[in-house]
Amino acid sequence: MATKLSGSQDIDIFRDERDGRLREVGNQAVWSLSSCKPGFGVDQLRDESNDTYWQSDGPQPHLVNIQFHRKTTVHDVCIYADYKSDESYTPNRISIRVGNHANDLCEIEQIELSEPSGWVCVPLRDTNERPFRTFMLQLAVLSNHQNGRDTHIRRIKVRSPAQSSDVGSGRLPVFTSREFQQFAHVR
Repeated sequence: MATKLSGSQDIDIFRDERDGRLREVGNQAVWSLSSCKPGFGVDQLRDESNDTYWQSDGPQPHLVNIQFHRKTTVHDVCIYADYKSDESYTPNRISIRVGNHANDLCEIEQIELSEPSGWVCVPLRDTNERPFRTFMLQLAVLSNHQNGRDTHIRRIKVRSPAQSSDVGSGRLPVFTSREFQQFAHVR
């Protein structure tokens, strides 16, 4: 079942980041695309501009693969799309999948966008309403508005909780200094 969403420029998706509750973790991952036109790839998708975009160049579904170096807690995925500028290139239906690698991905959410103009944030929760922990996240554009073939997505942000509230549950605390970060992972 698809969740219907529409984007809005009125949503301040950065408030939780400024307040220290969420952090963008996309820079900790390796990004790849199923296809792209030259000059409209990962760099344009990940820059800080809403004027640039990824443009696919091939058959649907169009895929954005996000692979983390270690298992990462993902609170939500935020997508910036602009129907007024992109019309038939604007995604209409997107499948969000998680897993350990490309061969075991499971769909956890399917969203339907209705002429989005701005940010659309999709919370990612497991059956116990906790954020997902995953090595790989995939966004699959299944269809576009007006039956368009290629797609435009202007930005994607992947966000994680800034601090774990499970310090007493056997998880290591969040280390903030460079000296202590070397002890954050068992080698």
